[in-house]
Amino acid sequence: MAVRVTGTPSHLPPMSRNARWRRAISEFFEELGRSSPARLLLIVFTAMIGVFTALLSLPIAAADGQRTPFVDALFTAVSAICVTGLVTVDTGTHWSTFGLVVIMIAMKVGGLGVLTLASLLGLSVLRSMGLAQRLIAARETRAEQLAEVGGVLRTIVITSTAFEAATFVALTPYMIVTEHGLGESLFLGLFYAISAFNNAGFVPEAAGTAQYLADPFFTVPVGLAVAVGSLGFPVILAVARAWRPPPRRSPPSQLTPATSGVLLGAGWLGLLLMEWAHPATLGEHSVGTKLLAAAFASVMPRSGGFATLDIGQMTGESRLFIDLLMFIGGGSGSTGGGIKVTTFALLVLSIWAEIRGNPDVEAFGRRIPQETIRQAIGVLVMSAAVVFAATFALLRITPFTLDQTLFEALSAFGTVGLSTGITPDLSGPAKYVIIVCMYVGRLGPMTLGAALALRQRSRMVRLPHERPVVG
Repeated sequence: MAVRVTGTPSHLPPMSRNARWRRAISEFFEELGRSSPARLLLIVFTAMIGVFTALLSLPIAAADGQRTPFVDALFTAVSAICVTGLVTVDTGTHWSTFGLVVIMIAMKVGGLGVLTLASLLGLSVLRSMGLAQRLIAARETRAEQLAEVGGVLRTIVITSTAFEAATFVALTPYMIVTEHGLGESLFLGLFYAISAFNNAGFVPEAAGTAQYLADPFFTVPVGLAVAVGSLGFPVILAVARAWRPPPRRSPPSQLTPATSGVLLGAGWLGLLLMEWAHPATLGEHSVGTKLLAAAFASVMPRSGGFATLDIGQMTGESRLFIDLLMFIGGGSGSTGGGIKVTTFALLVLSIWAEIRGNPDVEAFGRRIPQETIRQAIGVLVMSAAVVFAATFALLRITPFTLDQTLFEALSAFGTVGLSTGITPDLSGPAKYVIIVCMYVGRLGPMTLGAALALRQRSRMVRLPHERPVVG
């Protein structure tokens, strides 16, 4: 009779307590990731917010040594993890060096993506990545195939580190020349480099970025870092592949950069025309300063959040135009928020195909599946619903106008960080509305909806189709 032996074989060393805990945790997350990657995303993301909220609540994190109110610590932690940049307390004066370092780490973690970081840790600790982990990482990095996940993860780390290092090298000598101390210049260069490439928009100086309005030595490196960070790592990988022999050009490597270029050009020209003679913004400056400031301002709604011009003093037309740019946001899989550039491009192509009577939506010699178009429409509708709900709530509980509350809600959802100046004056309930808006905007309404769904519904019988009158 065969006897089944359980436990650890005698020739293998017994598993240590730490190893057993590591294995149990790994198996738990593996099973959770296999059953619902979206829920795992929510758990890890929320846990990271809790950790950074606790750190920012410590007295050592504040410059005056006092404990920061919970709502402000939570707001700052969510804003940093979601790489937004909206703040209820002044970053340069309220936080100590310890607090600024915590914010800097949170921006880096948020930029890389919580699950991307978790996958990298899994590679280093477990020396392998399971199928469920690859599926989760593919969802986070927008990799087209599971085999590409490793390459995308390497691209994320290498690209982000390289561009942050380049921005740091460009900014630090300039900070030294402008009479900052060596230690302060190194810190400011590193902080701005991480904040810019990750599209976070946090400013560690009390004077803000308005002091750099006519300064190309600051605005050009920061603007370039924001623009590259908003493209998205999959796009960067696809563009790199397109230049290797043999060239392999794909719609992502062409659609996102092309649409981004059009949006940047339209934003620069539009803001330049609408603010050219406005005395509160560009009206009193030279032509060179106007061109530079408008170009910098056109990049920031992509999710950058830095502002050399006073948003609250801009014309209503300019703010409405920035509203649209913030709602569109950055590229898929990037540090930017919004509905994403690709979603916007697909919707425009779908409308153009309908106008021309084409049965298929096509881009760069490829046919776009109808399922992808439906997903784009779903993202648009759910995103608009979130912004509407947040704006409605802010109008009910704050004394601010529709223009101000809509701008704040779009900035939070798009993880942009621009503001008309009302953020520090928000009441406690209004701050929680913005926190939820940033949270949903970073994770994406489709991901959040899938995570909160209790079950999937499958239908064995399909009803006969009908064609209602549209329009």
